[in-house]
Amino acid sequence: AASKLEISMPAVVEVEIGGTARIECNFYIPENASYTYIDWFYVDRSNRQVRLYHSTASGVLEDDTDYKGRLSLGEDKALSISSVTVQDARTFVCQVGAGSYGVGENSTELSVYKVPKTPEIEPNSGGISVRSNEVPEIAKCLSRNSFPAPNITWHKNGEQLHPRENKVTMQSTLTRESSGLYTVSSTLYAPVTREDRDSRYHCTVHYWLRGQRHALESRGVTVNIFYSTEHLKMQVVSSSALVKEGDNVTLVCEADGNPPPVFSFFKKNLSEWQDLSSLAEPDSGVLNLHDVDKSSSGTYRCQSLDLDDMTQKEEDVDLVVNYIEGVRVKMEPSSNLREGDNVRLSCDAHSPVALNYHWRDGKGRKVADGKQLFLSNLTFETSKTFSCKVMAPSVPGLEQSKQVSVTVEGKPRIVAISSPLYVRQDEVVNLTCKAIAFPRPTVQWSINGTAHEYMDNQHIASNLTVRVSHDLLQAGAMCRVSNTLGVSEKHIHLVDQKSTAESQGVIIVAIIVAILVVAVLGAVIYFLHKKGKIPCGRAGKQDITKPEARKDKIVVEVKSDKLSEEAGLLQGTNGEKRPAADQ
Repeated sequence: AASKLEISMPAVVEVEIGGTARIECNFYIPENASYTYIDWFYVDRSNRQVRLYHSTASGVLEDDTDYKGRLSLGEDKALSISSVTVQDARTFVCQVGAGSYGVGENSTELSVYKVPKTPEIEPNSGGISVRSNEVPEIAKCLSRNSFPAPNITWHKNGEQLHPRENKVTMQSTLTRESSGLYTVSSTLYAPVTREDRDSRYHCTVHYWLRGQRHALESRGVTVNIFYSTEHLKMQVVSSSALVKEGDNVTLVCEADGNPPPVFSFFKKNLSEWQDLSSLAEPDSGVLNLHDVDKSSSGTYRCQSLDLDDMTQKEEDVDLVVNYIEGVRVKMEPSSNLREGDNVRLSCDAHSPVALNYHWRDGKGRKVADGKQLFLSNLTFETSKTFSCKVMAPSVPGLEQSKQVSVTVEGKPRIVAISSPLYVRQDEVVNLTCKAIAFPRPTVQWSINGTAHEYMDNQHIASNLTVRVSHDLLQAGAMCRVSNTLGVSEKHIHLVDQKSTAESQGVIIVAIIVAILVVAVLGAVIYFLHKKGKIPCGRAGKQDITKPEARKDKIVVEVKSDKLSEEAGLLQGTNGEKRPAADQ
């Protein structure tokens, strides 16, 4: 066991500004004797001890100091200081009086700190030219409210930068605020090249805490670097791989300089260059060509001008516009086509690419492939229009069409007429006559009435409204259709429905009488058969004779395979035909 008074205290106590510091004072008195008093002091700037507390067995006395209100003494006699400030960074002394064992003391250094805020970085806002004669400012870094004072380092693409004479420099400024905290700022100066357009810079603030070094990093920033154009590229942008007439085309000029240079566009016409810059989008390097055609083909030039060093670069591109022109259709023979004639249609066109030809009729139906279409045995019903569709299979969407009219001429042909027409006298009826022809014919009637004429597809139709008279029933009506090439006529026969009914009645009566005659004849034959007068053998033919044959006896010959033909034939014994009345 120790034979003297001993006091133990931590050498250093660290506390963050604004927090509470607790400084312990542990002591040992031989033979478990009691202390007489315990005093706490702090050491001021004059190295003088200023008492804070005097504690005895009878009580605790707090001295009137600047710490009044922020101090407390624990049961273990540890000193607590609340709301620690920068000024509290000093030495605190614990003194213990132990009667006959004397007086002992020890001290603790109170260290205060404040973790700095994340550093703020601001890059050069104006941009930096690689051609700058002076080492340019890259960025500024600022760290606020730290204690003790930190230091700042700079980094490029993750690697720390170090000062180099006439190249990389860092200028730092340390400011102590009224609160006692420090603000540190640093400015980085360094040369740049065009490769630094993608470089990232950041700063780091370093500080000490509990004997260890800590760091806080800023965000990374890039700097706007100015450099002239090294490479110029021009390209044709279109909705399809191959440009065709009618397309919209964009010519895009791109340069790798910063800021982008001034672009100009030109088109080569023979030996001269036509300036198209007024048609381009301002400051964009884009020239739009709308609804291009054959004349749009040619060589285009993009020219760049760097205002920083006034250097120029040029790039050319060829624009090929695929087209179809001169579509024409030839008809042989070309005129005076009549019904029954043949005609050949030939189609041709010009294009820098291979072409396919298709033929369609007036209803859009495909009728043939190839340059020629042969039409045989023409009629009025033959389609009046045919179109030749010319397509370029290698250039999707490139096509043109040409129509041709095929006119078949001839005298009228009457295709429909309302005959015979069953009518009654004095009723009103419609007589219809339909014909086809070219040139368009006229329709005339041989009788008077109200005529209505209209076109039905290619046919001309005429409806004549008339009242049926006795003369009209007798003579009928004539439809006459004519044009400059001839005349066609057809007669409409009118049938009186009353006379028709009477005739039908006579016919019905005749049929009934005929049926009755056949029935009576059948009954007679059946009666004779029953009486044995007409025996029939299996041979199909049998002669019936008597030894004393008389002329008035009947000889009947029946053939089974011709029964239907000979059922009404009766022969006498002398072989002559006899009328039915003699049977």
